[in-house]
Amino acid sequence: MATAPIRKGTTKRKPSKVQVFKPKQFIVYPAHGVGQVTAVEKETVAGFDIEVYVVSFEQEKMILRVPTNKASLSGMRSLSNENILKDSFTTLKGRARIKRTMWSRRAQEYEGKINSGELILISEVVRDLYRTDAQPEQSYSERQLYERALDRMVREVAAIKKVDRDVAIEEIMDTLNTARAKAAAKAAKEAAKNADNDDGEEEAAA
Repeated sequence: MATAPIRKGTTKRKPSKVQVFKPKQFIVYPAHGVGQVTAVEKETVAGFDIEVYVVSFEQEKMILRVPTNKASLSGMRSLSNENILKDSFTTLKGRARIKRTMWSRRAQEYEGKINSGELILISEVVRDLYRTDAQPEQSYSERQLYERALDRMVREVAAIKKVDRDVAIEEIMDTLNTARAKAAAKAAKEAAKNADNDDGEEEAAA
């Protein structure tokens, strides 16, 4: 079992109010993703009585104990609402935004987004690092970050929709594949149009 540290500098957003969590409630903890509150207990630490949330992360087979008065500061939050869920899928449909900077800097930014625990930021990482069969393969480090982000997103989507992991990942992959297929079709159409225009200009010049 571990006691949760207070998160420092992972996100600029400050909690607007103290959230209260109940046993059996699913939550998101920035460093570990989706977990479930199994109990609220009192402990004595260094002579002080404190109340803690006992949070179980089934996939990691880990138990985390988070002081109730520090939960919001640590970034622990409820599952995203329907609006945020919708926005996260809209993000997946968008165009990948790859900055022209060194990979080490981009990797650090991706790490920050994943560790923020924010669903939309995590979906941005999934979108940007996703590759179709027609695209160049990912490097090992890219693949590692992509899989971490995808796992975080899948687990939260599954918890929000109350579906199995397989159902959640299928919906996410279908969204990504459909968006990339549409983008490719649009690019091909524009290329064909430009080619026709070039041929017309050449004929006129002749």
